Amino acid sequence: MTLFPHSPPIAGNMPPWVCVQGWIVYNGAPGRGKTVMRADEVSRNNQQGWDRRVEEQDVWTRPVSVEEVARARLGDWSVFLTPNIPVPGDWFGEMAGKHVLALASGGGQQGPILAAAGGRVIVFDASPRQLGQDEAVAVRDGLTLTTRQGFMHDLSAFADASFDLIFHPVSNCFAPEILPVWREAHRVLRPGGALLAGFMNPMVYVFDAEAEDRGELIVRHALPYADITHLPPEELQRRIARDHTVEFSHTLEAQIGGQLQAGFVLTHMYEDRDGGAPDTGRSRYFPTCMATRAVKP
Repeated sequence: MTLFPHSPPIAGNMPPWVCVQGWIVYNGAPGRGKTVMRADEVSRNNQQGWDRRVEEQDVWTRPVSVEEVARARLGDWSVFLTPNIPVPGDWFGEMAGKHVLALASGGGQQGPILAAAGGRVIVFDASPRQLGQDEAVAVRDGLTLTTRQGFMHDLSAFADASFDLIFHPVSNCFAPEILPVWREAHRVLRPGGALLAGFMNPMVYVFDAEAEDRGELIVRHALPYADITHLPPEELQRRIARDHTVEFSHTLEAQIGGQLQAGFVLTHMYEDRDGGAPDTGRSRYFPTCMATRAVKP
């Protein structure tokens, strides 16, 4: 593992970007990339990026099979907040009739299974193509499932206390700010309802991504990290051309502390590693993602 001093640390846990009147503004630590984007531009880029990933059949865009849906109808089912570990069954409770928001969870995977298990599911996602995967499974397998397009930080389409369960797999790395996500989730949950959330370990963002593609782990970036503030313009364009999206690390203080600040009570947690071969790359050294269960009192 190599140290490559590129981005100096920021005092405390303050991110190197701030949102001001709809702009994501780089706040001035020397040595970082100088790119500034509008918040809605980031949202549109990531929306279109996930549409592209559907075309490329990214692993998180491949719908579940007819057989998986059939088993779920018989009570044999599992879903994933992170790549490898199924969410424990006791995190859900009884699913029959439960109002479920599958938040930033398009792709024809989690939503259809939760619907087949008895949930009254709304899949909410920014990407029309991802939602199309859920709609296709629902038609194919005769599921009752609703889709709504929107961004995870804005659930104004839903009234207070609309849901019993929110299922939110790893996705908030595509949002510049996550405290609004937690606040909105808390608002639309009913008292006693649960938020099941997956998110990245921020440590994954210290590494040089292009070096990782070569099989090298080179520590390069201070945290918190964002593609649009840490990368020079040419490298940012290469990243978008490859991944189609831009990402933001978020501190554990924002991920876990943010849920507590929004009013949740944390009840369960587990860690996971990357998909594929979890004993390779960065997964050899530490868990790369985690999942939490939190309840609205």
